[in-house]
Amino acid sequence: MRNATTTLRRAAWGGLVAVIALLWTGDDGHAWADAGGELAAKTCATLAKRVDEIPGAGSVFLRSYDNAFSAGPTSEPALSIAAFTYDNALAIIALHACGKRPQALRIGEALLDATNLDRAGRKGRLRNTYRAGAQKQRPIPPMGWWDAVENRWLEDAYQIGTATGNVAWAGLALLTLAEATGEKRFRDGAAGLARWVVDNTADPKGPGGFNGGLQGFDNAPQPLTWKATEHNTDLVALFDRLGGGGEWAAPAKAARGFLDALWAAGGDHFPVGTLPDGVTVSRSISGLDAQLWPLLLRDAPVGWRAALAYAERAHGVDGGFDFNDDRDGVWVEGTAQAALAYRAVGRKADADRLFADLLQDISPGGFLWATRSAILTTGLAIGPDSKTDDFLYFRRPHLGATAWAALAAQGWNPFTGARLP
Repeated sequence: MRNATTTLRRAAWGGLVAVIALLWTGDDGHAWADAGGELAAKTCATLAKRVDEIPGAGSVFLRSYDNAFSAGPTSEPALSIAAFTYDNALAIIALHACGKRPQALRIGEALLDATNLDRAGRKGRLRNTYRAGAQKQRPIPPMGWWDAVENRWLEDAYQIGTATGNVAWAGLALLTLAEATGEKRFRDGAAGLARWVVDNTADPKGPGGFNGGLQGFDNAPQPLTWKATEHNTDLVALFDRLGGGGEWAAPAKAARGFLDALWAAGGDHFPVGTLPDGVTVSRSISGLDAQLWPLLLRDAPVGWRAALAYAERAHGVDGGFDFNDDRDGVWVEGTAQAALAYRAVGRKADADRLFADLLQDISPGGFLWATRSAILTTGLAIGPDSKTDDFLYFRRPHLGATAWAALAAQGWNPFTGARLP
């Protein structure tokens, strides 16, 4: 349907053309059939520009959040120059899909360097967050900031931790560059990340699979003993891209077995994962990405598409999708994920409708806003020491949301490393 409008314009059918074109136009005035192309052009240009704005040609990480009114930093020290690994991995894959290989490689070089040498000497471990900008220091330091009030250097327990899903996405990004360039070093980096996951997060209890990773400071990291559907989905894709056989056969089977077990527990959808015992299925909240991402896996069973219908019921809101099932607003990143899932299952008209909505989420600086409301709840906690469900999204321009929008508009599946038919 992407070329439907162009085809209709060339037809000499007079009034019929006008009627059909009207049917393809949303209330906001955008032609749905054109919205994907416009969204792709704008998001690709913004991502490339953000890399090019950093002087030189060396390795870089991109800042995850912009100030609400400009391309400046946020007011929170922990976010002011924070470059989340997940967001930057997405940006690499999106830039590749956009045909912006030089920019993708600049981020990729930083990611590979961080993979190959951590400050604690652990090869194959990544931190959840680094500092944005040109990466000239080795080892690349994780995120931190100077606190003038306390007169000391501070770090955040989550940001210097290592979440399993973030490691998997970094591996997928490096494999994207390996396949694009033919350079073995990127594949070796991805394999090192996968081995770290297998060595440090495998848990055969209950549904098996892999746990959440590590959180906390270098002298006393805390294992995250819960397991996430999202993380294990990422790992199915990573192990598959690494070949699926040989040393990856058993890990691939474990991650896929976890998904099968969670699907059986959910019936028509995927629960978010397990409780910290690694066995009991968590049923207190629903997660949108847990419903959508499995549909992007190679050879995903057709029956899993029921999760998309579930997502529409449990997460659908006016103009998009919410992160969890309290349906208190639009999660822009997740709405872009839903657009890609729609494309993956052949529902392109629904994807085009979401693209038209996402075009309205572009901030003055070019990034898409993380939310349409001032604040969005997730029902999740940031870490094991959290006393409340303190993982929240705010209305800030967000690199991750922008990269997902670019992927969806380009029709690029980050799990398979290929464009959708």
